[in-house]
Amino acid sequence: MSLKHALLGFLNYAPMTGYELKQHFDRSIYYFWNAKLSQIYPTLNRMKEEGLLMMEVEYQESKPNRKVYHVTDAGREELHRWLREPADAPPLRIAFLIKIFFGGKLTKEEILAQLRHQLALHQERLAAYQREVRDAIRQNVEATGLKRESFFWGLTLDMGIRYEESWIEWCQETVAKIEAMTNNMYENNS
Repeated sequence: MSLKHALLGFLNYAPMTGYELKQHFDRSIYYFWNAKLSQIYPTLNRMKEEGLLMMEVEYQESKPNRKVYHVTDAGREELHRWLREPADAPPLRIAFLIKIFFGGKLTKEEILAQLRHQLALHQERLAAYQREVRDAIRQNVEATGLKRESFFWGLTLDMGIRYEESWIEWCQETVAKIEAMTNNMYENNS
């Protein structure tokens, strides 16, 4: 996925500023895709040059002027083209799994500490998905009335929850397996 298509998706709902787009990222899809303002603004400029969106300046007296972006017909066509296109399986690159792969070089306590830390991180993220993200989806529906879209937002949240549950289960099982190892077996392999 490209940032461009996520921006087109949000702008397809309503015109927004770059800051508002960042807020939408942070309140809706951050659990599977995030973007920084330093990425959003250059991408918006390129999209404007490509004719995928227009930008208008809203002049304000007591505040800085607002640059509001609107998706164009070409932008809508590009979004729909991309949505219809089959997606490849994403590459799996998880630095933590490299640590586990080479974990035989750590003491039993060191690798267990790494696993317990990951377990805590994924438990925290799962709790956030089950509370804050669900609430954000509900609030977005109340604010926008986009009920059909919210069904699909919920499907992505379900995947995020399953992903975290899977990580938690794997961490717990891995901790149990390492704890069950005899010290002789573990130390002989390091």
